Amino acid sequence: MKEAKKPARILVVDDEERNRRLLIAMLEAEGYTASEAADGTQALELARQSPPDLVLLDIMMPGVDGYEVARALKAGPATQAIPIVMVTALDDRASRLRGLEAGAEEFVTKPVDRNELRIRVRNLLRLKEFSDFLANHNRILEEQVQDRTAKVVRLNRVYSVLSGINTAIVRVHERDELFAEACKIAVEHGKFELAWIGLLDAASRQVQPVAIAGRDEGYLDRIALTADEDAPDNCKLVARALSRLEHVVCNDISADESMSQWRDEALKRGFRSVAVFPLLLEQRPVGLFVLYASEPGFFDEQEMKLLIEMAGDISFALDHIAKEEKLNYLAYYDALTGLPNRTLFCDRVDSLIHSYAVRGESVAVAIFNVERFRFVNDSLGRTAGDELLKLIGERLREAAGDDGSLARTGSNTFAVSLAGITIADVAHTLEEKLFSVLSGPFTVAGQELRLAFKCGVALSPDDGSDAEALFQNAEAALQKARDSGDKYMFYAPQMNSRVAEILSLENKLRIAIVDEQFELHYQPKVDLAGNRITGLEALIRWRSPEMGLVSPAEFIPILEETGMITEVGTWAMNQAVSQYAVWQAAGLQPPPIAVNVSQVQLKRRDFVTTVEQAIAMAGKPEHGLDLEITESMIMEDIESAIEKLKTIRELGVGVSIDDFGTGYSSLRYLTRLPITALKIDRAFIQHMATNADDVAIVSTVIALGHNLKLKVIAEGVETEEQRKFLQLLKCDEFQGYLFSKPVPAEQVPALLKR
Repeated sequence: MKEAKKPARILVVDDEERNRRLLIAMLEAEGYTASEAADGTQALELARQSPPDLVLLDIMMPGVDGYEVARALKAGPATQAIPIVMVTALDDRASRLRGLEAGAEEFVTKPVDRNELRIRVRNLLRLKEFSDFLANHNRILEEQVQDRTAKVVRLNRVYSVLSGINTAIVRVHERDELFAEACKIAVEHGKFELAWIGLLDAASRQVQPVAIAGRDEGYLDRIALTADEDAPDNCKLVARALSRLEHVVCNDISADESMSQWRDEALKRGFRSVAVFPLLLEQRPVGLFVLYASEPGFFDEQEMKLLIEMAGDISFALDHIAKEEKLNYLAYYDALTGLPNRTLFCDRVDSLIHSYAVRGESVAVAIFNVERFRFVNDSLGRTAGDELLKLIGERLREAAGDDGSLARTGSNTFAVSLAGITIADVAHTLEEKLFSVLSGPFTVAGQELRLAFKCGVALSPDDGSDAEALFQNAEAALQKARDSGDKYMFYAPQMNSRVAEILSLENKLRIAIVDEQFELHYQPKVDLAGNRITGLEALIRWRSPEMGLVSPAEFIPILEETGMITEVGTWAMNQAVSQYAVWQAAGLQPPPIAVNVSQVQLKRRDFVTTVEQAIAMAGKPEHGLDLEITESMIMEDIESAIEKLKTIRELGVGVSIDDFGTGYSSLRYLTRLPITALKIDRAFIQHMATNADDVAIVSTVIALGHNLKLKVIAEGVETEEQRKFLQLLKCDEFQGYLFSKPVPAEQVPALLKR
């Protein structure tokens, strides 16, 4: 129900009582409430005590006259808006101007006409009412603007935190550094009083702060941080967030009972509100992010929406970092035995060579091969074979005494480095330590096995001044030992007699280029969901008049070593674009054709130009050319590769990383590469059905690729079981003999019509 409007209150000021009575009677007859003052001093006192809605003011009064009263009223903050009507017998222009200057809004001449008074009072009161309405409306608007400005400032602070943390997530790839950076950003950009991140110990359910920024001053040391809601003296906000997997807010620390135990300490440090955000990894709580604000009620709906997004981003980063750490581990260690792989082994051998060269001492590399290992796999199964390799690694580790000097470098080969040693010492170590620990029986799958081992050895500096040279020469010596009856052999230069064979093959390859003896075979890439062909990989074949169809493994390395791969690779790209056009002209809808690019090609300055010229042959935007580049090749000169690949992607050419998982690429660079797909190396696909580690690697690579918005293609799929595994892991495409071997161009149309 609308409240009844109160009558206006009018103060009548006149030194003559008769005049006051007359004016009051006129006003009350109109429904107004009137009060009176006999002089200016009394009028000012009454107006200050209870400001009226309007003043009827006589000018000529003893003491303080009407002009002074008007000026005083207009000067006071509480009375300056009161309209004044001067009642006077003076009717000259000068008196009226003087009244207006004093602050009067209207004049009424004595003797007062009732109608004139009624109209002038009514009009002034309406103006005052409208003026009061505007003033009140402006006040409300001003308060709203102030509130919204404060809101925008708070939101901008939170946006700044969200932006800063997302930038750190992209830049930082180490967990503790990311945590410290996130807390620092929250305090510096978000103006939070305190920000801290704690990690949850799954066993004890205790939370350990690992990063803190802002005004802690021993505050966290006073709090029992646990995920157990029933634990005595626990922080209820922390326990609730971790046990219920939900964010928890206290917007008034001074009144919230859940903060009663630590209220005084919190208020002392300027904390007025707090929010707790659980950090999740695979939907499991692993920690929390806690923010303290200096304002009560800070964490409202909009701020919380952004901060919840921030916590989700940090959780995503934790998942990404965990996967990156796993991939980095697999880049340098053998997943089966836990030993260093060839990459890490060679890095360490290089360091040893440099250190011992200063002393004039040698470093030896010995490579051991498990003879007839294939028969173990064939007879007892791959699981037994894997178990055997672990046992061999353990025995060699025991004999070598240092994991850093031992590595698994191949499917059934191990390498050992021996530093500060002579040939005689090497022979003694091989016989007394290494072959000795390997001579005993191995029990696998309930059977006792005795194994034969062969070994090749190379010593610096005579057999090589770096790890790679030593390793290659030790492999040559190993091959010689396997061909002979000796258990081990030292490298000798004459083992390189195959050089003559390579030179002969090189000469034939030069003729092959001139005579156009090369051809492309095509292997389909197949969509796992729809079982349709989505791409083709073009594979170079050499049809020699003398030797027939030569294996790429024999001639591709020679092409790369001699630089002839540049000319052959350019031909392959041109041929792929031409063949794509031929199929289109025949009414087919061919998928993109991927051509492999060698390291030699990628390093050339004119590589981008070569690609541009190839696609220009199509004469239209739909050229059908994609490229495949191995992971290790890109890492040779990462910055140059990124720039070249960016330009190529702008030409509409898809770029895949081939043999992913076998190189040593950094995920920090992987996120920068302008690529469209990852191809999982066949080595991980081959044993998926029996090797859990291979499944884990494949799953991780698929998840990584999808997180980076990349298509993931599995190579070397040969069985239906492998295909089903990949389908369950949500791999996008596969390639392998299960669908089709590489076929000549004339057989491709039949495949496309399947």
